[in-house]
Order: sequence, then structure tokens, then C-alpha cells
Amino acid sequence: MGRFWSLLFLSVPIFGVGVFVWAPSHGYGLPKDVSAHGHQIDHLWNFILILTGLVFVATEVVLFWFLWRYDAARHADPVKYTHGSHNLEVIWTILPAATLLFIAIYQMNAWADVKIRNPGAEGMPITVEVTGRQFEWRLRYPGKDGKLGTPDDIYHVNDLHIPVNEEILVALKSADVLHDFFLPELRIKQDAVPGMQIPVWFKATETGWYDLVCAELCGWGHYKMKGRLTVESRKDYDKWLDDMYAAQEATK
Repeated sequence: MGRFWSLLFLSVPIFGVGVFVWAPSHGYGLPKDVSAHGHQIDHLWNFILILTGLVFVATEVVLFWFLWRYDAARHADPVKYTHGSHNLEVIWTILPAATLLFIAIYQMNAWADVKIRNPGAEGMPITVEVTGRQFEWRLRYPGKDGKLGTPDDIYHVNDLHIPVNEEILVALKSADVLHDFFLPELRIKQDAVPGMQIPVWFKATETGWYDLVCAELCGWGHYKMKGRLTVESRKDYDKWLDDMYAAQEATK
């Protein structure tokens, strides 16, 4: 009976690894990448997944071998305790530390591109201000003067428009609690923190309609805090802004 449980234990990691191998080829992997930097994020994801997967498989194989080899029904001898191996302790402390250090260094360029090299610091104007609020995304675009905070600003909710193949700079804010600005297809995920204005930048490479969601539990209506990202040509984007401005002025 003991060996039955050993095999049952082994079936769990086999099933799990099988699902991870099967899923991407059947449309259950990462969403389509439509950003200039997304390939870096995907590469790091896959690299870390494979690395941790190999460690997981090795660990499960060793555990299964011990369960099978030292089945209590076939080995009734009393348990023998040892003080272990000092050298082994040192080795399995150094190896994970070295692995984590390698990953930290390996991902530095990707982290810098997404979180450190802020184009706003080089004078790039803000494309849109995004404010998370229970339970919607409030958007404010600069008007014809190109500046935020002036009377010609354009306001909108939950429908973020941007031009394709252009660097976008978002000023991210929160009006109440912690939210999370998440664009899955652009590999963008950034907390919106009350009292802070956080720069977020990216470049979309394909036109289309994509999800804009909150990835932080922010209250009872978190489930409905979903917007849409519209990536369009510069011509269509300028026309949309003009139409929004005209509609806004008509209500004054």
C-alpha cells in the first residue's frame, strides 16, 4: 500500500508539468505581446519558469525515491537520526544564493528599460494622466496646448486611446485606495499608489483593442474595474482627440 501512495504522490508533479507543457500550444499561455519591450519580459518569464521547473522536478524525483525506497511496510527498522552534513548545508545554501544573484543581474536591462529609463526625465511630455478610482479609470489628455492642468484638457473614462509605434508616457495616480494599472498584452503592470504620481511608459506595436484592468483587490467593485485600450494610427488618434474635444466643448 505504501508504494501505491508513492506512485500517487509522483502522479501530481507529472500531471502539473504535463499541463505546463501542453497549455502554451493550446492557447493557454501568455497573452499576445504587442509591445516593444514585451519580448524581454517574456524571455525572463520563460527562463525563470524553466529554471524553477527543473528544480521542482529534481526535488519531486528525490522525494519519490525516498518514499519508494524506504516504505515502512518493507523497512520496519527503527529510525536513525544523524546530524547531517555541514558541507551539504553550505552547498545548498550557496547554490540558491548564487542562482538568485545571477537572475538579479540577468534581468537588470529589462528592469531598467521598463522601470528606470524614464523618457519624462528627458523632456518627453505626458501623453495621458490615468487615475484609478473605485471603480473606474479616469483619463485626462492634454488639449491643443499640449499641457495638462489647463482649461482645454480632455476627460474620458475607461477607454484609453494611444497612437501605435510611439512612446507613451502615462502619469499614474490613485484617487482613493491602492489600484494596479495592468495592460496584459503590453506587459505593463504598475501599482497606483494614493498620494503619488508614478510614470509608466511603453510603446504599442500593433493596432487593436486590448484589456485595461485593475490587478489589485481594491474593494467590493474590483471585479468591474475594467476598461479598454485602443491602439490606433496617429491620424485616427488625432481625430479621436478632436472629436472628444468638440463633444466636451459642446456641453459647456
